Formats: sequence, C-alpha cells, structure tokens
Amino acid sequence: MSIDNIWTAGGIVSIPLLCFSLIATALIVERVVFWGRIMRKQRRVVKEALSLYRADPFSAVAKLKQNAQLPIVRIFLEALELETPTPDEFRLALDSATQAEIPTLRRFGTWFQTIIAVSPLLGLLGTILGLIRSFASIELGNAAATNSAGVTGGLSEALVSTVMGLVVAIFTLLFANAFKGLYLRELALIQEYGGQLELLYRRFHQGVREYAPYK
Repeated sequence: MSIDNIWTAGGIVSIPLLCFSLIATALIVERVVFWGRIMRKQRRVVKEALSLYRADPFSAVAKLKQNAQLPIVRIFLEALELETPTPDEFRLALDSATQAEIPTLRRFGTWFQTIIAVSPLLGLLGTILGLIRSFASIELGNAAATNSAGVTGGLSEALVSTVMGLVVAIFTLLFANAFKGLYLRELALIQEYGGQLELLYRRFHQGVREYAPYK
C-alpha cells in the first residue's frame, strides 16, 4: 500500500495525525540542532573559562561572552557581571539565572506530551468510526445486499488509523524521552560547573578582602 493510500485509508483522523507528525518532526529537528550545538561546545568552553578564571577573571568573562549562545554561559555571565557581589549574592544570581534558562532547555515539552497523549486517542477514534462504517454496510439476514466494499473499507480505516496513531505517538515519545534525558543531564552539569565557579569566586572574594588596603 502506498503512502497516499495509507493516508486515505486512515479516514478523517488521518488529517490531524498528519499535522501532528509534521509538527513533531519540525520540533524534533529544532531540538536536535539545539542540543547538538550545546553538547558539541559546552564542556570545552566552560572548562577553558574556569581555567582562565583562576588566573584572570576578566579574560574568563571575555571568553564566556564569545559563546553567549550557550545556556550555561548565560548563567555564568549573570553572576560574573554583577558589581562586586558577596558570595551569597553570587550564588543567588547563579540560581536565578538557572531558573530563567529552564524554559529554554525544556522548550516544546508541552507540545511533545500533547502529541504523545492525543495521537493514540485519535487512532482509537478512527477505529471506532471505521467499525461504525463497517457495521452500517452490513445487512443482517440479507448477505446479498451487504456492501462488501463498505465493510472492508471500514475495517481498513479502523486498522490503519490505529496504526497511524500509535506510530506518531511512539515516534514522538522516543525523542521526547531522549530530550528529557539531555535536559536532566544539562541541569546536573550546570550544578557541577556552577559549584566550581562559586568555589573559585569565594576564594577570589576572600583573597580580595585579605589583601585590600585598610582605610
């Protein structure tokens, strides 16, 4: 059966399922590009910035500004660009910036969950509509008058719509779970590197206080 015949055999529910499949594909491509860019550059940039910060905090900030498209870099810059913050203020800035980046990291999560939940229900609706069509074509007690084309067409609609709904939901679920795993991993990395940056800043802040001239 060709693709055109499959969508035709799926009945009326094939239209929203086709829309869901196109939307899911577009969102998945966007998330793959987003996470690919982060995973490719993030560790190297952050490690270099932390290494620079030990010797020259201003060079570290300049390095981070060159890669401001990365969420973890924007988080670090929110804290580093504060004017002489205390360690507690520095930590609060990191936490606030992290919360501000979470919607970007979890973007399209609601769309994915909606497609995953609704697609099987649309498939079930197509199954019911197909069975209704089949039963409507059956003439009880008069087999000769039974519309065999209507019966087979209804059964085909019932089966195809179910398969379509499950395929769209499973396809989206696999990628949604993968993106959720990347999100959780990113949060762990932000906490790890953020803790290292906070420790370096506390040492730097303590050193500045120890060597500051008395007034």
